Amino acid sequence: MTDMMQNVTGQMDPFKKLASYIPGFSGYVERQNRRDADKLVRETVARRFEELWKRTSNLQTDLVSAGKIEFVDDMEKAAIQLRTFIDKISTAARGYSGLFDAVKINEKELEKLYNFDLAFFNLADQIGSALDNVEASMGDDAALPAAIRNLTSLGRQAVETFDRRSEAFTGSGR
Repeated sequence: MTDMMQNVTGQMDPFKKLASYIPGFSGYVERQNRRDADKLVRETVARRFEELWKRTSNLQTDLVSAGKIEFVDDMEKAAIQLRTFIDKISTAARGYSGLFDAVKINEKELEKLYNFDLAFFNLADQIGSALDNVEASMGDDAALPAAIRNLTSLGRQAVETFDRRSEAFTGSGR
């Protein structure tokens, strides 16, 4: 996440660099940079989850092609969880509804924020593995339901993690 912040800061236009010398204005610029970094993180996470959602959709098609219609609804539950997460993270306001405006973020809270963001990437890896497991279980009707339930559970966990991240800085999660 520090690299994202440095990337945003390094691309500051000359006006922002000049304005950063004005007393009190640097806080505004820093908040703006955090918003920009937050947006970059969310866009990256959304793209990664979009790829996972597409894989989930492709596996649904594979289930239909293999005549395993009875598992399609369960896969749809997993797909809905992933789509819900993608929609939430993609449409959240920059800085999560004014997160960087109304709340003074200190280093401890930034670390907490970054840990939530890391959790999204870790969940993406877990969901990728869960999709691998669903794919590997396609020939085993006994293992397939558990693999799909795991995938659905991880999708739900992504949505819950997003909600906890937002709540952690609005007071309802403190």
